[in-house]
Amino acid sequence: MTTPAQDAPLVLPSVAFRPVRLLAICVALTGLATLGTALLGHLTVGLFFGVGLGLGLINAVMVRRSALKITAHAHPLKSKMAVNSAVRLMILTVIGLVIAFVFRPEGLGVVFGMALFQMLLVFTTALPVARKLRAGAVDESEGETAQP
Repeated sequence: MTTPAQDAPLVLPSVAFRPVRLLAICVALTGLATLGTALLGHLTVGLFFGVGLGLGLINAVMVRRSALKITAHAHPLKSKMAVNSAVRLMILTVIGLVIAFVFRPEGLGVVFGMALFQMLLVFTTALPVARKLRAGAVDESEGETAQP
């Protein structure tokens, strides 16, 4: 019997989310962006890009923390998670846009950093999950062929 979607517990893919690895990638990308923009004569764009990556990482860690906190309850409400996400994203977006506006045009690096971080997060989270699913499918198919 299946559980209706509204009654299903929230699932956090803790196997896939590695904040330390993401931090290392963000530092490397910030270094490359800063070097590249410095060579083009706009050092601060690379630094603001790193700030955007940092804001994205802060958001990802806060998502993990709030998901763990909300799912620790006996009956977690998805509406709590939705409101929490909306408020957090609104605050971080306002911070990013204020930086971009105050330090324009170089401040736009923050927006690009935040956008790239979201793509990076999806990529670094989806790849391990896809590998695990593929490995599970292979294990199941091997189990079926091994039995007569």
